[in-house]
Amino acid sequence: MGRFALLLLLAFASFQALCFAADDDTVFYDSFDEPFDGRWIVSDKDDYKGVWKHSKSEGHDDYGLLVGEKARKYAIVKELNEPVSLKDGSTVLQFETRFQNGLECGGAYLKYLRPQEAGWKAKEFDNESPYSIMFGPDKCGATNKVHFILKHKNPKSGEYVEHHLKYPPSVPSDKLTHVYTAILKPDNEVRILIDGEEKKKANFLSADDFEPPLIPAKTIPDPDDKKPEDWDERAKIPDPNAVKPDDWDEDAPMEIEDEEAVKPEGWLDDEPEEIDDPEATKPEDWDDEEDGEWEAPKIDNPKCETAPGCGEWKRPMKMNPAYKGKWSAPLIDNPNYKGIWKPQEIPNPDYFELDKPDFEPIAAVGIEIWTMQDGILFDNILIAKNDKVAESYRETTWKPKFEVEKEKQKAEDESTDSDGLSAVQKKVFDVLYKVADIPFLSEYKLQILDLIEKAEKQPNITIGVIVSILVIMLTVLFRLLFGGKKQPKVEKKPEVAETSNNQSTSGEKAEEEEEKEGTAAPPRRRRRDT
Repeated sequence: MGRFALLLLLAFASFQALCFAADDDTVFYDSFDEPFDGRWIVSDKDDYKGVWKHSKSEGHDDYGLLVGEKARKYAIVKELNEPVSLKDGSTVLQFETRFQNGLECGGAYLKYLRPQEAGWKAKEFDNESPYSIMFGPDKCGATNKVHFILKHKNPKSGEYVEHHLKYPPSVPSDKLTHVYTAILKPDNEVRILIDGEEKKKANFLSADDFEPPLIPAKTIPDPDDKKPEDWDERAKIPDPNAVKPDDWDEDAPMEIEDEEAVKPEGWLDDEPEEIDDPEATKPEDWDDEEDGEWEAPKIDNPKCETAPGCGEWKRPMKMNPAYKGKWSAPLIDNPNYKGIWKPQEIPNPDYFELDKPDFEPIAAVGIEIWTMQDGILFDNILIAKNDKVAESYRETTWKPKFEVEKEKQKAEDESTDSDGLSAVQKKVFDVLYKVADIPFLSEYKLQILDLIEKAEKQPNITIGVIVSILVIMLTVLFRLLFGGKKQPKVEKKPEVAETSNNQSTSGEKAEEEEEKEGTAAPPRRRRRDT
């Protein structure tokens, strides 16, 4: 018993040590179990009229900070007891958010603000308040990404520049609670996790990972360098020795009458295609002097519906086999071709070297967003110096809620009728969102996301959307493997049949107006042309 008691004591001491270590590594944490009044400060600026609420997450006893109204700007801030340095060791930024009513257009990101000496006040917190890092989901129209923006001071100019993470992950498209984590490592690495799964890894000093890069290019094109007047950039030129063939007829028409065509039997030569509507009557308020002579509106001639055609029959046109069009000389290689001209490179006067980012400390956590949606819930905001602490919070605060919501969603999916999204379709869309994040498809990401969102609203076109995305992928791969110097931009989106009633707001309004006109308006008055 004595040995067992000793082991139990050691285990308890070890557990306490771990807890104290976790406490030491937890810089800031707010579970919103208690009302935020007095702890968080709501902006007094006129633009920010959105009402924040202390509210339970739907289906849970867990509270959070809730966006309470649609189509509003919101701003609220919490000052930390002491500024947090991002230069010492690792720093983990983590928070949960849930789009309880879905998210069509709005932001749900956090801003980690610099000390107030940088020029801001809590009661005046707005979009101009200087921050160090902005992190979190944002979705509206073509925008669908988890932002990570570093505001970094240029050591040469002294100006603060926003550096955006390239190819950020997409926002999960559901109404479940998700946890977003950014881990800043001392080796200049940043990792972005969604629900504990790594979605993006980048290096702060890599030009491939941030736009604009933190370190400028060593050389730049010489702005004073001019292209010589005799510089020939034409790779191909018309063959100067080519002669138009004698039998080339440039005046031959593209189409000619089909002389072999025969008028179909039963063609009604004497019947017009349209006739006056026999049921139409002249409106009582029609004034011949003011409105002109009234004519009945036209309708399709019912006799033509069963006949092969009405009116004067004419032979159809066909392609002219003799048509060649305007002659032009064939192209040959240009013997004077010098390639595409570009200015010579010179040393960049703004270049500087950097071993590590010059992070500004974090003195406050703020939420400053504009959203068309209500029901956005923030919870369990954490700043820590150890990613194990963030992991433990995910396991204890986020995962239990997520599992409950996922099971509820699964049950709803199974009972979804044929007009809704099935569980299989949701999985397909999740895969397609991951496809959109593939780097070599970055030029087409907005187009792909647009297609996915359209398919989510119109489940019956899912197959067509998948085919369209596969065409895009194959096109890019083909060009990468076989040849072009540059991936072409797609000028026209793949056409997808739209049969659902779920269309854009502007489309719905237009249709509503058309329907109103079509159902409420009397027959149009027809004037006789004079």
